[in-house]
Amino acid sequence: MSGMKSIRFSLFFTAIIIVMLSGCATSPSRNGERGPGGTIAYYVEVECTEPGARIEVNDDYVGKTPMTLKIFGDQDGTFHNFGSQDYIIKVFPVRAGQHVQTKAFRTGGWWSSEDTIPKRIYFDLDQKTEGFSIDLPQTKPTTNKNEP
Repeated sequence: MSGMKSIRFSLFFTAIIIVMLSGCATSPSRNGERGPGGTIAYYVEVECTEPGARIEVNDDYVGKTPMTLKIFGDQDGTFHNFGSQDYIIKVFPVRAGQHVQTKAFRTGGWWSSEDTIPKRIYFDLDQKTEGFSIDLPQTKPTTNKNEP
């Protein structure tokens, strides 16, 4: 009889170990949807000051605001590099007086870091966008004494 108890105990113990190990295994995706290159789908709410604004991602039309944007990213919650160093989202004005808004996220590379995928992105179309500029000091024109 003690041999039978030993077998039952072994089977019970083995079943407990299997349940514990399967509970600790990494699931293929936190949200259930896998993407290319071992990525998983993240869902990002895109909103702006005015509904119906055109949204483009990397120059491709994806929809109008408000919308949920599906982004395939790495398991750690960062943008995946699918061949471009940046993931660019643009929202276009709905009416006169508004301005195109752009948000750029780094996707990483050999020695560069990548940005975390946000849960929500908000665009203010009434905000004036400023371009990058450098104000150089004014210099006086120089004359070359060797010129005729």
